[in-house]
Amino acid sequence: MAEKFPRDRFDEIPDDLQRVGAHRAPRRRGRGWIAVGWAALATVLLVGAGIFGLSLVNGSIDFHGPSGTGSRTASTTPTATPTPTIVPTVNPSLNVNVLNGTAKEGLAASVGEKLKAAGWKVGALANADKTDLAATIVYYGDPANQAAALGVAQSLPGATIQQSTAFSDTGADITVVIGANYPG
Repeated sequence: MAEKFPRDRFDEIPDDLQRVGAHRAPRRRGRGWIAVGWAALATVLLVGAGIFGLSLVNGSIDFHGPSGTGSRTASTTPTATPTPTIVPTVNPSLNVNVLNGTAKEGLAASVGEKLKAAGWKVGALANADKTDLAATIVYYGDPANQAAALGVAQSLPGATIQQSTAFSDTGADITVVIGANYPG
């Protein structure tokens, strides 16, 4: 049963006080938007500083101005850059695998012997998964081995080179797939 106490001065709250609870006054309207505004301003400043910093690091912004001291009156035409010529090389440190893509027996072994005589380190000799390939192709995975692939192709009449990562899991630097156009 609830016990009744006599009424005292704390039971009567003035109408103009508008307090919630024992010690809190009501919040002013619109007070939460101030924090949102400061957070948005800080975000914009940080993103702008980040973009400016990245532009400086990447070299997109140049504080030095134009290098010429006089005014430019004549337009300059761009000069053509020469295309580098790749010279075929023999690199005996590279592994060369030979795959026979024809129905002719022993062709991979004879091509392997020919490459060994030319100074190449020959790895695996095997049959390709197809026996009806028309062209002899020298595959290389790393662009740095393009000159070496040209050197292998130069040792094999009718061979062409092609960059491909299809044979990268074999461990060979260069893979030769012999086709029907090989005269051997």
